[in-house]
Amino acid sequence: MAPSLELLEKPTEPLPVKAASTIGNGPSATTIPKLESPEKHLRVMGVFRAFIADLAQQYGEGHAGSPMGMAAMGIALYKYVMKYSPKNCNYFNRDRFVLSNGHACLWQYLFMHLVGVKSMTLEQLKSYHSAKLDSICPGHPEIENEGIEVTTGPLGQGVANAVGLAMATKNLAATYNKPGLEVVNNMTWCIVGDACLQEGVGLEALSLAGHWKLNNLCVIFDNNSVTCDGTADVANTEDINTKMRATGFNVLDVYNGDTDVAAVVNALVAARSSDKPTFINIRTIIGFGSTLAGTADVHGAALGVDEVAKVKRSYGLHPEEHFHIPQDVYDFFSDIPDRGEAHEAGWKTTLARYNEEYPVLGAEFALRVAGKMPADWTKCIPLKEEQPTSPTASRKSAGVITNALGQSINSILVGTADLTPSCNIAYKNKVDFQSPELQTACGLNGNYSGRYIHYGIREHSMCAISNGLAAFNRGTFIPMTSTYFVFHLYAAAAVRMAALQGLQQIHIATHDSIGVGENGPTHQPIAVAALYRAMPNVLYIRPCDAEEVAGAYIAAIQATETPTIISLSRQSLAQYPQYSSREGTMKGAYVFTKSDGDEFDVTLIGVGSEMGFAMQTRELLLKDYGIKARVVSFPCTRLFEQQSREYKHSVLKPRAGKPTVVIEAYPSNGWERYADASVSMNNFGKSLPLKEVYEHFGFAPESIAPKVKDLVEEVRRDGISVLRGDFRDFNGSLRIGFHH
Repeated sequence: MAPSLELLEKPTEPLPVKAASTIGNGPSATTIPKLESPEKHLRVMGVFRAFIADLAQQYGEGHAGSPMGMAAMGIALYKYVMKYSPKNCNYFNRDRFVLSNGHACLWQYLFMHLVGVKSMTLEQLKSYHSAKLDSICPGHPEIENEGIEVTTGPLGQGVANAVGLAMATKNLAATYNKPGLEVVNNMTWCIVGDACLQEGVGLEALSLAGHWKLNNLCVIFDNNSVTCDGTADVANTEDINTKMRATGFNVLDVYNGDTDVAAVVNALVAARSSDKPTFINIRTIIGFGSTLAGTADVHGAALGVDEVAKVKRSYGLHPEEHFHIPQDVYDFFSDIPDRGEAHEAGWKTTLARYNEEYPVLGAEFALRVAGKMPADWTKCIPLKEEQPTSPTASRKSAGVITNALGQSINSILVGTADLTPSCNIAYKNKVDFQSPELQTACGLNGNYSGRYIHYGIREHSMCAISNGLAAFNRGTFIPMTSTYFVFHLYAAAAVRMAALQGLQQIHIATHDSIGVGENGPTHQPIAVAALYRAMPNVLYIRPCDAEEVAGAYIAAIQATETPTIISLSRQSLAQYPQYSSREGTMKGAYVFTKSDGDEFDVTLIGVGSEMGFAMQTRELLLKDYGIKARVVSFPCTRLFEQQSREYKHSVLKPRAGKPTVVIEAYPSNGWERYADASVSMNNFGKSLPLKEVYEHFGFAPESIAPKVKDLVEEVRRDGISVLRGDFRDFNGSLRIGFHH
C-alpha cells in the first residue's frame, strides 16, 4: 500500500537506551552496541548515498534509487544489530542476510566494503557493471561471492530462500542445542521491496513462515512505493500490514526510514526477541537525497552527472571528488571486525564445551558443519538382489529408498506439496516439521526437529524454500521435495535458481507420463522433461525399474553441486533384473540388452516408463520380421555426456551404419543427437485409461514394429546417409492449431 505523506512524516521515538544493551539470556544473548549520534549517522548516510550515485553513474546505468533510500536500515543492520564476522563470512553461527530485492545490490556491496569484508575492495566496488571478468559485484548478488548467502534477482525468490534459511536454524537448534549450550541460534534477516510482496512465490513462502512461527526470521520491507512502471499503487493497493498480521507475523512500523537509524535499530532488536516472525514496514523515499527522489525515474537508471554533483553538494561533499570515502566513515565501522571475531570465539568456546558433554552428538554436528554425509548412507540403497522382480511402480521403488534415508540420515529433509500418499515419500516414525504449538484438526503434529515437511499446495515456494535449506551451509541439509512431474512447471523458476547456484537437492517427480491415464492432459506431463534436460546443471533422471531408481538416488546424493529430478511412474513397470544396472544408470545410458550375437539391425532406445515398449518391440521385430534389435537404456542425457567418447560410442554404435530409434512418450526434441527416428508425443495427451491412452498415441509394439521394420529396410537399401538431416518422427510432426 502506498504510504500517505502523513505516514511518511509521522515522527518516531528514538531508541531510548543509548548505552550498550543486551537482548536475551545465556549464549543466545546479543549485545547491542551504544548508538552513535544522529549527526554521525547523517554524515555516514550522506557519504554512502553520494558513493552509490557515483557507482551507478560510472557506466551510465544501474540501480541507485533503492540503495540510497535504504541507507539508514543498512547502518542499523551492519553496524548495530546483525551478528556476523566480516573476516570470516562463512562463520557457521552467523546471522544470515538475504537481499531479496537483489537489484539493490550496490547497497550490500558498499556496506560489505565499509565493515571490512576483505575481498570487497574499492576497486571491486568500481567494477559494478564493468567488463571485468574477475568482478565480484554483479548486477544482482551471487552466492559464489564472499558474504552473499543466496543468489537473488528474480523477485520473490530471495524471501522464499530466507524462509528456508530460518527453517534450517530451527531444525538444527531443535536437534542439537542443549540447555546452556546453544550451538545454533542465528537470525535470518531479509530485505524485500514492493515487488517481492507481489510475486506469488514470496507470498507462498511468507504464509508458511507465519504458519510455522519462525520467530528467527525478520522480513524488512523497504516501502518506497515505487516500481518500474511508476508508483506501486498502479497495480497494488492492499493493506500489507493487515495482510502480514493475518499471515502470522508480528508487524512493526518505522515511519522515517530515510534518516532515523535509532527507530530501525529499535524495530530490529524487537524482532530478535519476538515469539513470531517479524515484518518491519519501513517507509523510505527511493533516491533519497536526489531531486528525482520518490519517482520511478530513479529506480533503474543513473542519476545524471549534474544530479550526482547536486547530491554531493547537499551533503557537503566536493562535487568533483569521485568514489571518495573519508576516514571518519571508515572509523565508524572499525569496531565490526573485532566484534565479529568475538562472536566466532564465543561460538567455538560453546562448541568445545558441547563436545565435552555430548561427544556423540558433537561428532554428528561436526559432520553436518563440514557438509558431509555419514559414511554408512549407502546402506539406505537396496542391494540388487533385494529389488522386486514383479511389476512395480517406480514411485514405489523410490519410496523404499526415501523411507530408509528419512529414517537414518539427519541431513535429509523430506517434503511434499500435499501429496504424501501419491508420492510415496512418507517414512516410518517420521516427525513433522511444525511449530510445537500447532495442533491440527486431523491430528498431525510435530516440532522443529522434525524432518518431514508439509509445504501445502505450494510447489513453487517448496522448491525455493529448499534452495534456502541447501544454501544454509552446503551439505548440512539435502532437501527432498515431491509432487507430480507436471507441477514442476510451477516450480521451474526455483529449480533453475538451484541449478544456477549449484545447490544440491532431490526432487521426486511422480506421475511422469501419459500413463497417468484418466487424470487427463492437465496431469500428463509432455514437454516438462525437455525443459529440464535443456536446463544447465540439472540432472534429470528417468529410471525404468527399481534397479535404475537405485542408481538415480546414488547419482543424486553424489551430485553435491547439482539439483536432481528423479522422474517416476504412477503405473506398475516391468522389472528387468537380468538387464538393468545402477552403474549403467549413473553413466546416463548403457547397453540394456544385445541382439543374439554381435550383429544387429537396429538400436532401440528405451527410456523410463516406456522401456517396456522397447523390449516388447525387440521381441516382435525378431519374431515377425527376423530383425535383430539391441536395446539401450537412456535414463539421463547429462550424465551420458560426461562419459568418454569411447564409452558413448560403445553404447550407441554410431559407426555401425544401423538406424537408432528412441521410444519415449515425450516430444522428440533433443533425441536428434542420439537417434535417427522416434516414437514420441506431439499432443498434450488424452483422458483415457492407462492401456488405451498409450495405444491411442501409438505406443504399442504392434504399432511400432512395422515402422521400425520399414526404416531398417530403407537403410539396407539406401544406406544410413539417407537419414542424415531427415529425422523421422513416427507419430507425426506437430500440427499447428487445436483439434478436438
